[in-house]
Amino acid sequence: MTAIPNETASKPTSFDSASFLKTVTEKAGVYVMLNVAGEVLYVGKAKNLRKRLSSYFRASGLTTKTMALVGRIHEIEVTVTASEREALLLEQNLIKQYKPPYNILLRDDKSYPYIYLSTDHEHPRLSIHRGRKTGKGQYFGPYPSAAAVRESLSWLQKVFRVRQCEDSYYKGRSRPCLQYQIGRCSAPCVGIVSDKEYAVDVNYTELFLKGKSSDIQADLANQMERHAAALEFEQAADLRDRIAHLQQVQSTQCIEGETGDMDILGGVMDGGQVCIQLVCVRGGRVLGSRSYFPKSQLEEPLAMQIEAFVAQHYLIGSGASDIPREIISNIMLDDSDLLAASLTEQAGRQVSLSHKVRSNRAKWQNLALTAAEQNLKNRLASSASSLKRFKALQAVLGLEKLPERLECFDISHSSGEATVASCVVFDGNGPLKSDYRKMNIDGIAPGDDYAAMYQALSRRYTRVKAGEVLMPDILFIDGGKGQLTQAKAVMAELGIDNLLMVGVAKGSDRRAGLEILIRGDDGREISLPDNSPALHLVQHIRDESHRFAITGHKARRDKTRRQSTLEGIPGVGAKRRRELLRYFGGLQGVKQAGVEDLQRVPGISEKIALQIYEDLRSA
Repeated sequence: MTAIPNETASKPTSFDSASFLKTVTEKAGVYVMLNVAGEVLYVGKAKNLRKRLSSYFRASGLTTKTMALVGRIHEIEVTVTASEREALLLEQNLIKQYKPPYNILLRDDKSYPYIYLSTDHEHPRLSIHRGRKTGKGQYFGPYPSAAAVRESLSWLQKVFRVRQCEDSYYKGRSRPCLQYQIGRCSAPCVGIVSDKEYAVDVNYTELFLKGKSSDIQADLANQMERHAAALEFEQAADLRDRIAHLQQVQSTQCIEGETGDMDILGGVMDGGQVCIQLVCVRGGRVLGSRSYFPKSQLEEPLAMQIEAFVAQHYLIGSGASDIPREIISNIMLDDSDLLAASLTEQAGRQVSLSHKVRSNRAKWQNLALTAAEQNLKNRLASSASSLKRFKALQAVLGLEKLPERLECFDISHSSGEATVASCVVFDGNGPLKSDYRKMNIDGIAPGDDYAAMYQALSRRYTRVKAGEVLMPDILFIDGGKGQLTQAKAVMAELGIDNLLMVGVAKGSDRRAGLEILIRGDDGREISLPDNSPALHLVQHIRDESHRFAITGHKARRDKTRRQSTLEGIPGVGAKRRRELLRYFGGLQGVKQAGVEDLQRVPGISEKIALQIYEDLRSA
């Protein structure tokens, strides 16, 4: 496809659809709609490009949102493909690349999580894994979310007690850790369990993850009877508890008589929003489920939204092992044959799409649909509550129109160390985490919160002024008049005079519910009752900015403390660091060495030795 041009804003927005349609082919392909600035508005595919594009410019029958899209079209680029299947793949690649505002977007680029069982160690470990499968061992999944993996790992700890610690932690043990004390690891690191017994637990874990839990249960039952007959009641009781755990997980994750790998999609639409519930089944066992809420500015039917979900979720960025043998939806999809053919080609094996299922699979279908209905109901209720809070804030601050975007800033550090500023964003649906930002603050006096706030706001609102970031309706500053003064100084310097700034000051005894709002424009202080929806909204965004700042600060502080003093010295890479530490027996020896001593280390010249000497003494 040709590069998408960056049109200048001076060009007219009218689009001559009649002349354009005369030149469009009737072959399969992809079309890209652009606005006057050359930005991608919408990407679509079609079996017949002329017929599909003509539907956008008919005299009647278009929805209001589709008409809004058509009104913004300045240019349409067309790419002809050899088949509709190629068009589908190109469409999904372009959607992933440009994230057009009028397309259905999932906003999730993470790879699937797996459970990884290592085999290149005398005592294999279990862990969560994302990304390329390069390690020696077995990968089980995929799971719909990291939470589902963690839940499975927690259960496996209780039953089979295979270690989940990092190899570096395992090597350093001289006595059992807490996981052994609470019965979640058999402590192979210190030899409490024999290699043979540990291998049995690893084998059981592997069988369970392959869906062969009935074989494990029969074997454990036989062992329990042998121990009981030998009057070894403690061992028999331990096996009895394992069998009980196994039966419990079977009752919640399995449906009798059902096997196979499949994903079940339950899709519902209400209140202009869509929820798609994904239930993952592997080897007849439910690995977990996850809710998706696709975003779309066009009023597209539910079937089209589920089709877009299937295409985005499985076709782009997924490996063959990520694609199940069957995908079941609760409604019929118009493009099911095309999607199945594309998924079959990508997976290298037969993949089917169906919606009419019976017996046990119908139970999973109902499970997904019920979960989707409940989750959408909860989301709509949350949206209604959020709207109520925004309206209350509008009334409290005396605003002419309802605010749509809020930002809040906070600063976090430990006695001036590793200062981090946070910026969190809320819209009508609550926290907009994709727009959250953290900023490392440097070049200020340690502990100077005013200077940190000034630097953070300057960096953020320079981008806002340039149009790179959306301007909020209200800027909240966690702090009193001092922090608010810094915000006003930044805005005055940048020439931003149409932004309402509000300081959130703690009350006299710093208890929640006694916060005071300070308007930046007139200095008016506003106290709200502790049951005010407006106060709850302010507390929510303030607490979220505080949490996000602390998270960023701790990550930066821990990284600094883990980093060797030698790492920041120019010219001293990993190899020279290793030689220095080996020669002097550790960092303390390096610090005590003179320039001539440092020069004796292989690879250390006089210039680098002098650099090391000066840097270590100025640190």
